[in-house]
Amino acid sequence: MVDKELLTEKTKLLAEYIGDLEEHAGTKVNELKENKILRRYLERTLHLAVEACLDIGNHLIADLELREPQDYKDIMAVLTEAGCLPPDRLENFKKMAQFRNVIVHDYARIDPEILIGILRKNIEDLHLFSRIVRDRFLQE
Repeated sequence: MVDKELLTEKTKLLAEYIGDLEEHAGTKVNELKENKILRRYLERTLHLAVEACLDIGNHLIADLELREPQDYKDIMAVLTEAGCLPPDRLENFKKMAQFRNVIVHDYARIDPEILIGILRKNIEDLHLFSRIVRDRFLQE
């Protein structure tokens, strides 16, 4: 059985992080290159958003008694195999998990242009993940 209270809390946090990121969607690459505080804020907020998705994914996997994922990318594959995530978006979700590893392990080399690209093109993936969790697991 899915822990709705926990998922509700995690999806609220995810929505907050997404909102924070969207506030800065118009940020220019030059601004990130010149403003390390803004760059670090956006990197960390993106990190928190991705971690929230992975945490939600791990909870769903455990609650639904799905196979154990091998790594962060595999969390998204397991959820897709179980029909929780759309197969046509799996690669985007896997890239989200990969970016988490870059943020955590190779944080000194995050390219501001990649960060801007994510803000402009990939926030919808976070929205989709949140909608799926809300619509599928939190509706009464």
